[in-house]
Amino acid sequence: MPASERVSARVTAIAESATLAVDARAKALVRAGRPVIGFASGEPDFPTPEHIVEAAAAATHDPRYHRYSPTGGLPELKAAIAAKTRRDSGLDVDEGQVLVTNGGKQAIYEAFSTLVNPGDEVLVPAPYWPTYPAAIALAGGTPVAVPGDEQDGLRVTIDRLEAARTAKTTMLVFCSPNNPTGTVYTRAEIEAIGRWAVANDLWVLTDEIYEHLVYGTTIFHSLPVVVPEARERCVVVNGVAKAFAMTGWRVGWTLAPADVTAAMTKLQSHLTSNVGNVAQVAALAALSGGTKEIRRMRAAFDRRRRTMVRMLGEIDGLRCAEPDGAFYVYVSAKDVLGRQIGGRRPGTTAELAAVLLEAAEVAVVPGEAFGGPGYLRLSYALGDDDLAEGITRIGKLLAGS
Repeated sequence: MPASERVSARVTAIAESATLAVDARAKALVRAGRPVIGFASGEPDFPTPEHIVEAAAAATHDPRYHRYSPTGGLPELKAAIAAKTRRDSGLDVDEGQVLVTNGGKQAIYEAFSTLVNPGDEVLVPAPYWPTYPAAIALAGGTPVAVPGDEQDGLRVTIDRLEAARTAKTTMLVFCSPNNPTGTVYTRAEIEAIGRWAVANDLWVLTDEIYEHLVYGTTIFHSLPVVVPEARERCVVVNGVAKAFAMTGWRVGWTLAPADVTAAMTKLQSHLTSNVGNVAQVAALAALSGGTKEIRRMRAAFDRRRRTMVRMLGEIDGLRCAEPDGAFYVYVSAKDVLGRQIGGRRPGTTAELAAVLLEAAEVAVVPGEAFGGPGYLRLSYALGDDDLAEGITRIGKLLAGS
């Protein structure tokens, strides 16, 4: 049997996570002795706060956590998630609307698998996190990219959404603060998008994983809070990964109408059963421990954000707006494509990223991965010295072109 026929068509059709692939390549080069600086990874460089680690360590010795627990999550964690949501975004949910998942990716996969039927179209504002279209396709749906407005921070507008909507459209994906652009939608923009979705009877999956990572005077707003009438057709995705430096602990959650939560819980019972109990206890400690550590990390990210934007702005051919949230800068490299760089003449940002890795030993993610060719995504979730050195290397390589 040919290799192409050994794997199902639905899995063959999806691409490997580009961000993880670039990060893995960079780490492999580091292991081989290359001084690669990685701007690819979407994870904080800080260790998980000590009180969280201590709670997890204690849980390993507690026999209660050596057994299966409820598929939908430890009751005490679900209660903490509900309390945290009321505190941080103003959304009032009860424990029956909470599902604890193995990270945000499982939450997204289960939401699409529960709500999307074969042939349904799901609108995905571009640039987008690559997992969205992959998970939609795995659910049998059709992801429809809706390009953002380059003159307005790559935001998607109602006019663009309406132009992409068809009779088959059943859902909209919304992410603010946005990965990869760092764009944060205003309350007025969110209200307009939410009311448009309600008027067209669409489900909304709103990804709020970066809710705490906003800077300056920017304010995070939750769509189902701004537009209460959207709540019955809205799934909120969140988790502890970004705000608490817990990417490896794999704890996320969904907030949805009770019947949808029940259906997703049923699906999870056949996928993974419960999330690891020790990780759930760690998440409980994170949510119960206040926001001091979040504020400390956010201050560091803010400093690095401003440094990165300043340094990139001094490199001829690169253009980027100052992001308001998350920990990414989305850089237009269109003006350097076609130049002689590192002995090559990259015509795409995918080719440019390869040149940067080999010639400057800097790992970035090309915009093609996000449905936004011509751009590069750089994370500023890395140490200050590495950040400055990495941008300096990029500048030197491009200046020598």
